[in-house]
Amino acid sequence: MADIQANGLRFHVQHLRGGRASTDRPTVVLVHGLVLDNLSSLYYTLAPPIARAGFDVLLYDQRGHGMSDGSPSGYDVDTAVDDLAAVLKACGVTGPVHLLGNSYGGLIALHAAYLHPELVQSLVLVEGQCLDPAHSGHLPGAEGYAGGWVEDVANTLNLIALGLECNPLGGDLASRGARKAARMRAGADSLLNRTTLIEDISTVRLLSPGELAQVRCPTLALFGSASNLVASGPVLASRLPDCTVEVFPGAAHALLRDAPKELLTSVLRWLETHSPGGPARRGAHRDVGGYGSRDPGASDEGAA
Repeated sequence: MADIQANGLRFHVQHLRGGRASTDRPTVVLVHGLVLDNLSSLYYTLAPPIARAGFDVLLYDQRGHGMSDGSPSGYDVDTAVDDLAAVLKACGVTGPVHLLGNSYGGLIALHAAYLHPELVQSLVLVEGQCLDPAHSGHLPGAEGYAGGWVEDVANTLNLIALGLECNPLGGDLASRGARKAARMRAGADSLLNRTTLIEDISTVRLLSPGELAQVRCPTLALFGSASNLVASGPVLASRLPDCTVEVFPGAAHALLRDAPKELLTSVLRWLETHSPGGPARRGAHRDVGGYGSRDPGASDEGAA
């Protein structure tokens, strides 16, 4: 456990060492999601087995989350990428990393690969909220991606904020235990009602098709078959130059909960394959109950 200064704030980080085998391997950096999330969701699931497999693992609480400092503003994607780059620098991580983002963390990871390609060896997007398949084929440029899901996320956050005002335990939070619920309520209330987070999410600028085409690092996109984001898979596969899509049957958005063993297996296989000395395969696509193999450069009729 450690605190570091980065981008003008104090960030809480956890660094798990992978032993001697990790010296020639890229560090694995894990980025969590929004509001009712922090590094613990990844620390208690993916991080330890990844470290045991011989990789150094770095996790951090995002701005305003967990044990990191918050700020009144700065919850837009570009600032989140700046925070990530600053955390890596402060932790002495200089080489390209395997960057894994869960949910909104996937969006941050994808933007980091676009803005700082020198920092990213490979991407793993776990239910990444990266684009809007319902609108991306009808509106030009970034506006096409910034449609329905952004509005849905903002509406959901507004409902959570309202619920926190009406119920001190935040409804379902009560089942998590009074003390933990109180901490979660306080953190969520601070983010939703005392910062620009909802406004920043509502105005997020997502990557255009042309910008996605410039993200050339190998990318693994993981979705649950019952998730409302699963239609993003074929769109990402058609837009990104080197993208593998895997779909987990029966799982919804929370893959860490719904398919933990299957998720870990896919992530470890990916890390081994795309690390120095591993049998890297550019453009390979596995079918895990959802999408068949496809040419990553092929069009995807009807998916956009």
